[in-house]
Amino acid sequence: MHERISDAEHAVMEVLWEESPLTAAQVVERVAPRREWSANTVKTLLGRLLSKNIIAHEAEGRRYLYRPQVAREEYVAGESRKLMDRLFGGRLTPLVAHLAERDALSDQDIAEIEALLKDLKQ
Repeated sequence: MHERISDAEHAVMEVLWEESPLTAAQVVERVAPRREWSANTVKTLLGRLLSKNIIAHEAEGRRYLYRPQVAREEYVAGESRKLMDRLFGGRLTPLVAHLAERDALSDQDIAEIEALLKDLKQ
């Protein structure tokens, strides 16, 4: 399994999952305005992600191109599993019940869950 990434690192990953490979300058262009971060902050985050082997880079002339090593779906699946394990004993039903009890499920959410369950039964 992959090493955990911070919320700040996740912002950089979202950019790279959207489009890659990107240069550091291109990542800065996409992340910095959303977060009001300096170019140095974004470059530090790229360095951390490299050291965790979450992203890779390859030289192109005098600059590097960065790309994800971990697919977004794989990361989300791992984080979802950790959340369920940590808070709900690894079970999905208590998680859904918790959301329903807190009115966190919209009518559309409920309809989508019903459709998913119907598909799973077939």
